[in-house]
Amino acid sequence: MKKIALTFASALMIVFASCKEAKKGEDSKSVEATAEATEMYSLVQDSTKVSFTAYKTTEKLPVGGKFQEINFSNTNSGATPLEALNGTEFSIPVSSLFTNDPTGTRDPKLLEFFFGVLKDTELISGVVKVEGDKSSMDVTLNGETQNIPLSYEMDGDSKIIFNGVMELENWNALDAVASINKACEILHTGKDGVSKTWSEVAVKAEVLLAKK
Repeated sequence: MKKIALTFASALMIVFASCKEAKKGEDSKSVEATAEATEMYSLVQDSTKVSFTAYKTTEKLPVGGKFQEINFSNTNSGATPLEALNGTEFSIPVSSLFTNDPTGTRDPKLLEFFFGVLKDTELISGVVKVEGDKSSMDVTLNGETQNIPLSYEMDGDSKIIFNGVMELENWNALDAVASINKACEILHTGKDGVSKTWSEVAVKAEVLLAKK
C-alpha cells in the first residue's frame, strides 16, 4: 500500500508540474501577443520627401521639382502606418523649392511669377486625413483649402508613397498659372507654336515611419 501511495503521489506531482509548465508557456505567449499588439508606428521627422510634376506645352512635357523642407505638427501614433498619419498637420516653406534647373533661372521665376502672385505665399499647409484604407489631404494654398484624394503603396512595412493630382483651378490659382506661362512663354511653346502651362500638377510624398 505504501508503494502504491508513493506512486500515486509521484504521479500527482508530475501532473501538477506539467500544468505549471503549460500555464507558464501560455503566460509567455500571452505576454508576446500583448507586446505585438502594443507595437505602434510613428512618423520619422525630417525623413519625408515631397516632390511635384508640372506640365508645359500642349504636348504636356513634364517639369519636375521638390520642396526641401517640410514641417510637421500634431503628430500621432497608430497601430498601422496610415493610422499614425491621420490628423498629422504639415507646412511647407515655399522658399525651399528646388527644381534642379542647370540655368538657375527656373526657381526664381516660379517664386516670383507663380507663388508671388498668390495670397499667403510663404507656406503651403495642410492636414492628412485617413478613413479606413482611404487617404487624402486638405491643402491650403492661395487662401483656399481643398481636398486631394491620394493613392498609396507600401515600400516595406514602414514606408508609404502617396500620389495625387492637384488641379490649381480648385485653389483659384489660374491667375498664377497665366502669370508663370507669360514669364516662360518661349520655353512653354511647343512644336505647334502654342504656349501652354497646365493647371494640373502631380504631387508625391514619401513618408517613413518607425515601429516602437
